[in-house]
Amino acid sequence: MKMFLKNKVSLAHFCAVLSAFTLIAYHWQFFGYMLENINSDLNGVLIAVGVTALLLAGNYLFYYLLAFCGRIVGKCILAFLFLANAISVYFINTYQVLITDSMMGNVFNTHYSEASSFFSWQGVLYFLLLGIAPCVYIFMRKVDYGKTKRFFANIGISFATLVIIALVNMPNWTWVDRHVPTLGSLALPWSYTVNTIRYNNQENEKNRQAILLPDAKITTDSKDVCVLIIGESARRANFSLYGYNRPTNPLLEKDSVTTLMAEAATTYTTGSVKAILDHKPTDDLYEILPNYLFRAGVDVEWRTSNWGEPPVHIDKYYNLEDMKAKYPDAPDKHDGILLAGMKEQIDSCKKNKMFIVIHTYTSHGPTYNKNYPAEFEVFKPVCNTVEMSKANPQELMNAYDNTIVYTDYLIHSVIELLKQFPDRRSCMMFVSDHGESLGEGNLYMHGVPMAMAPKEQIEVPFIVWTSDKSKVQQQTDSTKPVGHYHIFHSVLSFLGIESPIYDSEKDIFAN
Repeated sequence: MKMFLKNKVSLAHFCAVLSAFTLIAYHWQFFGYMLENINSDLNGVLIAVGVTALLLAGNYLFYYLLAFCGRIVGKCILAFLFLANAISVYFINTYQVLITDSMMGNVFNTHYSEASSFFSWQGVLYFLLLGIAPCVYIFMRKVDYGKTKRFFANIGISFATLVIIALVNMPNWTWVDRHVPTLGSLALPWSYTVNTIRYNNQENEKNRQAILLPDAKITTDSKDVCVLIIGESARRANFSLYGYNRPTNPLLEKDSVTTLMAEAATTYTTGSVKAILDHKPTDDLYEILPNYLFRAGVDVEWRTSNWGEPPVHIDKYYNLEDMKAKYPDAPDKHDGILLAGMKEQIDSCKKNKMFIVIHTYTSHGPTYNKNYPAEFEVFKPVCNTVEMSKANPQELMNAYDNTIVYTDYLIHSVIELLKQFPDRRSCMMFVSDHGESLGEGNLYMHGVPMAMAPKEQIEVPFIVWTSDKSKVQQQTDSTKPVGHYHIFHSVLSFLGIESPIYDSEKDIFAN
């Protein structure tokens, strides 16, 4: 082995080995998807051969450019890519994720505590065999980089190969165009490199100054408080309020709540939370609901154990660390801490209008069993592994359902708290950012692009309670479901705030 690594090889040979290893080691799901979607005829064979050749030639060209131009720096970049490949393929194989720009957004907005819950000993094995092992080869293999003339010759041949393959498969471009969103999200290292660039470009756009909305004004003198609870990964199908055959909402079923059939705007947290706070579907950064209300003179408070929201510009923003410091005697292991001191905050509010956002984490996977106190473990036994595809399906469902039981308690607790203020008109709205897959269609968690997302990730609960029995309009047109964008206009309506951008069609209280 030592003698083998001492022998110099040409850069072309070195990159060919790396390209072949990339194809074989990291593209199991890629080829599985492709084979499921091609016909077993000559044309299908041409597609399979063409796509395989494109991957080989594309990676070879990419690695060759990096290694020749960067030398030792190039090797360091290659090593980083192979480590990233190993982590990516672990998530692709274990959680069936697609590495899109929105998924990269989830990666960059994930805290260590969340990220660490995804790994297992199998993940360590992936990292060692598919990450560390090729890195050893990259650094120990002696390479003859050759002369500049040979460099340009190899680049020319590689590029010409790519062009020829593309031209030969021209009749199949419609097939490629139809499947490229999925294939592109499974092709390594392209998926995370290209989508990281796309995500950063989107974030740079978001970092621009928010577009201010037209001035709003408070038009009623009543003392009102509205609490918006943003749920995390809570799918509608597992709420007994919506007909689920397990008692996951024992408390809310006794409350006078209204349930609406809602659909999420996206299947990932950052996109959905933005939608919940936006006045309309848009990629632009408009002034979001809490900022808008704060500017209009409403007392606004944000409490969160989660992340991923657009920039919130208010005086009272409390993350989990802030809540623990502010209420050191409150139990701090679960989302119940987000309710600590809320009664006192409402009681001490000097303004007529108050808006509180509670952004929870309760149903986020894969460690559902760690997201609720022991007394809420109603359904047993529960799954305690992060390798969801290997979990007992019933144990996985039990753990998830327990998070819904805890969510039921949190929502009910807010309602009971609001009942203690008969001098204020009160409203509680609960909506989840997106749903969750629990093995249906061999999918887990969330983040599948909307164009192909299953209903489990799209259909979410929308639960409303009001102290004065304000009438919530039930849906009359099933083709126009209630969604995230109804929150903005419904909150304006309940708090008696007049705005030029108010849309009565998105107001659940409109007569």
